Amino acid sequence: MMKILIAPNAFKNSLHADEVADALLAGLKKSGLEAEYTLLPVGDGGDGTGPLLIRALNGRSVGSLATDPLGRKIKTSFGFVEESRTAIIELAGISGLRLLKPEEYDPLHASTYGLGEQIRQALDMGSKKIILGIGGSATADAGCGLAKALGLRFIDGAGKEFDPLPANLPELADIDLDKLDPRIFDTEIIVLCDVRNFLLGEKGAAKFFGKQKGASDADIEYLENAILHLTAVIRKKTGQDPNAFPHGGAAGGTAAGLKIFLHAQLVEGIEFFLDTIHADSVLENTGLLITGEGRIDSQTLEGKAPWGIARRAKKKNIPVIGIAGEIDEDPELKNYFDKLISINDPSSPVQLSMKQTPVNLLRAGEEIGRQLKGSQGDPLKL
Repeated sequence: MMKILIAPNAFKNSLHADEVADALLAGLKKSGLEAEYTLLPVGDGGDGTGPLLIRALNGRSVGSLATDPLGRKIKTSFGFVEESRTAIIELAGISGLRLLKPEEYDPLHASTYGLGEQIRQALDMGSKKIILGIGGSATADAGCGLAKALGLRFIDGAGKEFDPLPANLPELADIDLDKLDPRIFDTEIIVLCDVRNFLLGEKGAAKFFGKQKGASDADIEYLENAILHLTAVIRKKTGQDPNAFPHGGAAGGTAAGLKIFLHAQLVEGIEFFLDTIHADSVLENTGLLITGEGRIDSQTLEGKAPWGIARRAKKKNIPVIGIAGEIDEDPELKNYFDKLISINDPSSPVQLSMKQTPVNLLRAGEEIGRQLKGSQGDPLKL
């Protein structure tokens, strides 16, 4: 009997990864295909990774009161694993776009201060390791907000402390590092990044990701210059270049801030996740992998979850089907996906398609099952 592994990422702003897996499974079973199914929802540090890691590590959810991107106190949560004293924090749950209405998107005035508050709460609980998933951010403050919450002071030309929102960063003259919470130095901080982009430039935090956070063309230029100025101040103060390492542009530059200010490790989120859940052992003897996310395109190849699990499957010569709402064909995708399937009607409006995601996934799963039956279980004949 064929063994099928269903290992999707979340479909952004539509379904969590486990909901995607459930819908595909329901469709496959509806087709009448006889197979052995295993569900393995995956995350790469993006929105939805936190709950998957908490479950995989047998952690518990801890209630938290912290500040959202626009300065409002909200109830949220993070994970905590008692045995290893490990906190699992998802940026999207406190500094994420999902907390804002589209008309509220404002990267010039959005802050990661709340993320810093959650890190401080994790330290208060005795955390010795903090795992941060940083996808889905509403911010472009290069982590200055979280740094302020943990004790750093941002000083203007008159010697006064100010709020380091991106709109204010051109005023920056100095950063006082002396009052950083000292517990940081005894804590391992691991940042799961779902992109490899550097902080500055055409593929940087502002120019590449600014529009999806609500930035106009003028805003993007302002943000780029503000972060460039911040980088110059940091380089002068610390001797380190925030634009010198991959992943630094993730989450509006939050990754760069975490590395420079908190000495965090920036890692490929999907690789860390797959190692943590022992994905290689699950892939053993698998006959077919079905993975996917909301959109599969060239960016998928830059560290997204479907690429990560597909890459491991191909090393074991396992056929891979990629499922997405939208697919932007890139020749290199064929190196990892034997077949790509878009579940949406291209003529359907995006918002309507997103609402129909559960039905469309079920239909896609059923069609895959029928085709597998017709090809006598050979995925390469689909």
